[in-house]
Amino acid sequence: MNASYEIEISNQQDRDVKKEPLVEVIRSILLDHEFQTAEISVALVDDPSIRQLNLQYLQHDYETDVISFVLDESTEFRSLSGQLVVSTDTAFRFANELNCPWQDELLLYVVHGMLHLVGYRDKNPQQVSEMRQQEKKYLARLGISPVWRSTETDESLGSLPSQSDQQSTGIHPEEDSE
Repeated sequence: MNASYEIEISNQQDRDVKKEPLVEVIRSILLDHEFQTAEISVALVDDPSIRQLNLQYLQHDYETDVISFVLDESTEFRSLSGQLVVSTDTAFRFANELNCPWQDELLLYVVHGMLHLVGYRDKNPQQVSEMRQQEKKYLARLGISPVWRSTETDESLGSLPSQSDQQSTGIHPEEDSE
């Protein structure tokens, strides 16, 4: 397949981030889901910034790991335009708690957000299980084994204390999972 992808990583916080693995995993997910064209932007932000966006778009007054925005999608032409906003503070905090590299945790968030952009959901146990299998698959390609926190429902992403947030459009936000 002759695909054309524009992937932009914007580091808007103080930590140094390896961008190549982020681009590699985004490209891999797009190829596997047979998108011909895609424009994906990733904003790496701190907790105050993601908290502000979470409140603005989803009316949740707390930090989260990743928020996904599908800006435009065409199934007929296999094209996708989307944005991920990812908190490096959250990745760093929970990686320390889980005793794993924080950039691996960050990659988990990017994979999770990208899977939402290409159509995966995690509203029920079956969807969560499918999402986890996909996360494992993409992280394994980078030599990473994801670590998830145990919760009562076992639905939280990697390190998340409560949920990750996903928004399908700029007008009608949809919360990912609680």
